[in-house]
Amino acid sequence: MTPSVSSPIPAGLLAYGMSGKLFHAPFLRLHPGFELRSVVERTEQRMAADYPAIKSYPSTQALLADPSLELVVVNTPSDSHHDLTRQALLAGKHVLVEKPVATSVAQWHELVALARQQGRQLMAYQNRRWDTDFGAVRRVVESGQLGQLIEVHFRYDRFRPVLHTKVFKEDGRPGSGLVFDLGPHLLDQVISLFGKPLSFEKTIGSYRRGSQVPDFFSIQLRYPQGLNVWVTASLLVADAGPAFVLNGTLGSYRKERTDPQEPQLLAGIKPGDEAYGREQPGQEGRMVLADPAGHNHVLPPVADPAAPSTYLGLFEAVYQTIRHGQPYPITDEQLTWQLEILEA
Repeated sequence: MTPSVSSPIPAGLLAYGMSGKLFHAPFLRLHPGFELRSVVERTEQRMAADYPAIKSYPSTQALLADPSLELVVVNTPSDSHHDLTRQALLAGKHVLVEKPVATSVAQWHELVALARQQGRQLMAYQNRRWDTDFGAVRRVVESGQLGQLIEVHFRYDRFRPVLHTKVFKEDGRPGSGLVFDLGPHLLDQVISLFGKPLSFEKTIGSYRRGSQVPDFFSIQLRYPQGLNVWVTASLLVADAGPAFVLNGTLGSYRKERTDPQEPQLLAGIKPGDEAYGREQPGQEGRMVLADPAGHNHVLPPVADPAAPSTYLGLFEAVYQTIRHGQPYPITDEQLTWQLEILEA
């Protein structure tokens, strides 16, 4: 992708941990619509080793005082998102905030109102909309090949029986636990496909030794025409099954979680590399359609007509929203629906 660029957007990160290093800096550097200028590093100045021209600030306040910055990425622990986003908006910056965008609907409405008051763009970093495996699921749904969808399951499973060493993930503060960690990914994908559910029912549990937060959840979402969607995540699944299962009146589709982007970024593969974002042969998923006589036929899933969708698409959307006023694809309303479910 070679976007048309009028003038690059000067951008800064509020942290350079895993998310800053993997999910933000490489894309802000690659996309010609951004100029990655600064970062907040309170103790160690590590980002300069990767980006020598970067300016390191000792505090959020110091970075926000830089009048040259237009965009601030809030990539800090979940319970800080509301306060830091508020500070950035009051400083006159556009904001890209990681999930969860807030820990309550009330907080989110406050931020949306403030962004409008300030005349700034407030955008959610929901990168899993640009996962390669989810792109395949979207193509199947939009193709209508399965007929009327009856039952859909999205899962995000891990096996991590030991408590995380990052205390903020485990101590029960607002936004901690699996519901607010993986829930936003799964719910955003479902909402982007099917919209707001008519109703929902949520089950949560805590099973790891010493855990103070949910490490399992399953949410049933009910939609018109009898469609039921389940989103489930667990930290105690040693043998994960399909991440996506769709059953309709004409057939079924199932797919493993195969998006390669995070493993590739961890391995040092850059977003601009030819292999970046491309699944391996055999990872397309399994499509089975039934004919009128009841005979099953295994068919190839709907092919991707272009290069795979990657996280660079999210940053292109951010650029188009800030520079050209294009609607950001993850809407305020969709995020409100998500938070209503997470907070319930």
